[in-house]
Amino acid sequence: MDLLKDLEYRGLINQVTDLEGLKKQLEEGQVTLYCGFDPTADSLHIGHLLTVLTLRRFQLSGNKPLALVGGATGLIGDPSGKKAERTLNEKEIVIQFSNRIREQLSRFLDFSGDNAAKTVNNYDWIGSLDVISFLRDVGKNFGLNYMLAKDSVESRIQTGISFTEFSYMILQSFDFLKLYENENCRLQIGGSDQWGNITAGLELIRKSTEGEAKAFGFTIPLVTKSDGTKFGKTEGGAIWLDEEKTSPYELYQFFINTDDRDVVKFLKYFTFLSHEEINVLEEEVRTAPEKRSAQRKLAEEVTQLVHGKEALSQAIRISEALFSGNIADLNANEIKQGFKDVPSFESSEKEISLLDLLVTAKISPSKRQGREDIQNGAIYVNGVRTTELDKVITTQDRIENQFTIVRRGKKKYFVIKYNN
Repeated sequence: MDLLKDLEYRGLINQVTDLEGLKKQLEEGQVTLYCGFDPTADSLHIGHLLTVLTLRRFQLSGNKPLALVGGATGLIGDPSGKKAERTLNEKEIVIQFSNRIREQLSRFLDFSGDNAAKTVNNYDWIGSLDVISFLRDVGKNFGLNYMLAKDSVESRIQTGISFTEFSYMILQSFDFLKLYENENCRLQIGGSDQWGNITAGLELIRKSTEGEAKAFGFTIPLVTKSDGTKFGKTEGGAIWLDEEKTSPYELYQFFINTDDRDVVKFLKYFTFLSHEEINVLEEEVRTAPEKRSAQRKLAEEVTQLVHGKEALSQAIRISEALFSGNIADLNANEIKQGFKDVPSFESSEKEISLLDLLVTAKISPSKRQGREDIQNGAIYVNGVRTTELDKVITTQDRIENQFTIVRRGKKKYFVIKYNN
């Protein structure tokens, strides 16, 4: 299918500097494009995924993607979408973040073949740039009024913006020029908040080539949710692509809980399902929303894409075990994922009465309440209802000798961790 038609169907075209010109360029042959990712943390988050997958869509259509890690711009801070100045990280930290992000990007792009992807780091050309050269060769191309009119700057005039962040636009523009010169890059893509930076880069290329260059800017909509809450945020914080920060199970649960009003949009954004497959799921949302087929498919596709088949299978196992109550079927690693945010208690006791454990671990507020909970069938050990007042928790009740899962009532889980 035609790339631009597919992007239009998926709602991924926000702004393009010259849509007809870009269409013609794509028809003429392979286009090299880039998107930048500043290393402000040691992992990309789910908000970055849309632009990463858009790079992948361009590559699957025969184009060559460049994933730029902002080793230099990450030291400066992008004012776009920010109400206040960033806290700047030390150079060593940014280098560490850059390496981690480069590794993550390699999961989604193909680095082999005729249109092999490539990672680049703007520290390679900005790091050695001296102040005089920067001001004379790059800065002279930017008028103050032009920069002040950009949304990323204008929105910060009242609250304040330092010269450091004010200069970010120039540095990103310089990135586009260097990639245009060194990699034959003709297209920059980014979120809609990057429009000002992208068009500034096009202006620098135009001035540097005396208007002869054919280069384009393309932005993708920022992801929004119908209920007004911010996409990619939960009570536990951001949804990260690093499984140590956000487990595959948590990622799976994040998408399986998608609102009916958003699920079709997210299927278009975050999956490579065909239009026909998405249209079928859209019809199911309309006629049988209680089945949540679209949400399940969305969660499966994204989890597998980010973490692989094995991690997806594990996420499904955890979900099914929690739904059915068959906790004993889970292994220790799955327990860590599924009960990451559950209250926990560390124990070194090889044997302890269930009643004493309920009180000591503050599962039940008192022995009297603990007895009532057990007798009323409100206590489950590893998914099994326990009504015996004289029940003793032993090493036989441990999962891989590391955990015992106690449930009180329908949903209140507690993790007993053993340190011996």
